[in-house]
Amino acid sequence: MTSKERVLTALEHKSPDRCPCNYIGTPEVDEKLKDHLQTNSMETVLEKLKVDIRVVDAAYIGPELPTWDDGRFMNYWGQIRKPIRNEAGTYNEAVELPYAAFKSIGDVEKFRWPKVEWFDYSRLAEDCQKYSYYAIVFGSPGNMDLINGTAYGRGVEQVIYEIALEDPVGLACMEKRFRCCYERSEQALKAANGQIDILWIGDDYGTQSGLLISPEKWRKLFFGKLKAMCDLGHKYRAKVMLHSCGSTRPLWPGLIEAGVDIYDTVQPEAARMNPAELKDEFGDRICFHGTISTQRTLPFGTAEQVAEEVRLRIETVGKNGGLIVAPAHNIQPDTPVENILALYEAVQHC
Repeated sequence: MTSKERVLTALEHKSPDRCPCNYIGTPEVDEKLKDHLQTNSMETVLEKLKVDIRVVDAAYIGPELPTWDDGRFMNYWGQIRKPIRNEAGTYNEAVELPYAAFKSIGDVEKFRWPKVEWFDYSRLAEDCQKYSYYAIVFGSPGNMDLINGTAYGRGVEQVIYEIALEDPVGLACMEKRFRCCYERSEQALKAANGQIDILWIGDDYGTQSGLLISPEKWRKLFFGKLKAMCDLGHKYRAKVMLHSCGSTRPLWPGLIEAGVDIYDTVQPEAARMNPAELKDEFGDRICFHGTISTQRTLPFGTAEQVAEEVRLRIETVGKNGGLIVAPAHNIQPDTPVENILALYEAVQHC
């Protein structure tokens, strides 16, 4: 099987020649793997790991975005972030909150929100043809990402407060983000001429111990937008993969109703997110991407423990298809290279 055939077979709940796999890592991990494999090319890394998926994107060609000498930079959402070092690596954290100044819907309307024409879709079809052997993904966990993405510009506490009270200003910010992500996705799907296999979207609905918001609030505020993104992907014959961290099990019937085909990340340490149990309950209606622990096994286990977890996931979650093995989140910088290699070697031998 080609990688594309392998992934698409699994997504039809059928058994491929082997379980397909994907890679997601932080930039530090990318560099560690390139050093270990003696290459300057991330494509070579993916080839050596036998990863079955490739991601395409539309390049940003919009207005020049400012940067500052202290490391701060503005992204195309108008948010100002800065690389902040933690004990394991570096993340781009919000250091200024431009949306926090909005007091009215008029303030939201006046802000410089990104435009769909700020991105170049002209090469997408060619890029897809270059990766025709692989399953092709457009998007990321930040595609939609209404809660987390808005919080980077307005503040986490403010966004949660506004969801609870259904504050019109906060909801207007989310609507602006949704419209941009929807239109960008539609342009990409059109430009690729049916070559995109998976539309990747995201929104973090869970915490480690439970839902971030009630199922009733989720359905009222977020179900419709999620369904619209799923309908869009299906219109262009793409499967839709939703990223959400944390414990979200009570929402899964609603996710399936909205049209989600693949759930990413399946974080095994989160409450009620045991991958085998989820497979038993929902596995005939939804597929799985992830399931390999980035909180415990990958960073702190042995290579054999990593391999054993991969084998367990394939035997349970991957039974009769429906699984793309991958880390349950970006592999973190404190993860040993030998554990990463063990993950992908185990996939090849199961």
